[in-house]
Amino acid sequence: MSPLVACLLFLTCLVVPLYGVEKVRNRGYRKDAEFDKCTGNDAEKANCTRHSEEARSTNLNMYSNCMQGPPGTPGREGNPGTNGIPGTPGIPGRDGARGEKGECVSEIFEEPWRPNYKQCAWNSLNYGIDLGKVADCTFTKMRSDSALKVLFSGSLRLKCRTACCQRWYFTFNGAECAGPLPIESIIYLDQGSPELNSTINIHRTSAVEGLCEGVKSGLVDVAIWVGTCADYPRGDASTGWNSVSRILIEELPK
Repeated sequence: MSPLVACLLFLTCLVVPLYGVEKVRNRGYRKDAEFDKCTGNDAEKANCTRHSEEARSTNLNMYSNCMQGPPGTPGREGNPGTNGIPGTPGIPGRDGARGEKGECVSEIFEEPWRPNYKQCAWNSLNYGIDLGKVADCTFTKMRSDSALKVLFSGSLRLKCRTACCQRWYFTFNGAECAGPLPIESIIYLDQGSPELNSTINIHRTSAVEGLCEGVKSGLVDVAIWVGTCADYPRGDASTGWNSVSRILIEELPK
């Protein structure tokens, strides 16, 4: 064998084993990069492969370099949701500042006014006294702040030979009115001629009327009296002759 042939055989023996080793290495890298899909407990299976981190990053770079497509059509609005569960009550707030002292205002509600009146009447009273009570009439007064209106209507007469005067007046529970003044009427007869004075006997229907304040509420005795005038002598008086006499009493608001 020539020396040249021997060198070629020697080189061939060195190169062929190195090529096989390199091919096996490249084959192992390819398998590890592409088809390693083992997960969890599947790693023990013979046909299980797992993707390496390098292969995953390569795939990401590949897809990220693609062009972005046009936006899609917006979706429809969803149905309204149901009401949520009510929340828990909040913490009570602090007390506010104290207000200013108010003014006390009292309101008085009065009942509507109702008429209150009474009449006492007599037929042919024919009362011939010169001094004293002629007639009376009891009345129930409802309020203390009201007034009493009184009226006596009847026949009055005075007769005398010389000048005389008689007075007819009202009393309330035995006292004359003081709010503001007495309620009265008088008849005065002058002396005149001796011939006529002896025959004058005129009866006329007259009235004693007035308004009295300050009378307390409750039962009130209203009376008509006859008496003398101041500084004049009394005569022969007559009340209610041959006719109807009456006392009218009415309570009025102020």
